[in-house]
Amino acid sequence: MKLVIAIIKPFKLDEVREALTAVGVAGMTVTEVKGFGRQKGQTEIYRGAEYSTNMVPKIKIEVVCATDVADRVVEAVQAAANTGAIGDGKIFVLDVGQAVRIRTGETDDTAL
Repeated sequence: MKLVIAIIKPFKLDEVREALTAVGVAGMTVTEVKGFGRQKGQTEIYRGAEYSTNMVPKIKIEVVCATDVADRVVEAVQAAANTGAIGDGKIFVLDVGQAVRIRTGETDDTAL
């Protein structure tokens, strides 16, 4: 099993969700996060005054899937979240040692 973590721009969430549904992803966790990468934050104007923020709002999507599906999940996220501009985000893929469905006790792939 793999854990795919994607950090994307907030306005791309619906497109990414639709792309993941088309690939067969049955569930995901979505979190509003803040951070920065090469962008180093951004400058904004509020009530006529310019100020800089060190953290940029992003969306973090977490999907646990079977190992053989992980590449398709990554490709779907990459295609749907891409704007071609700096700050499109990152995708991380990690190994998952075990998964347990709390209600039934099912484990690993059957728990997904």
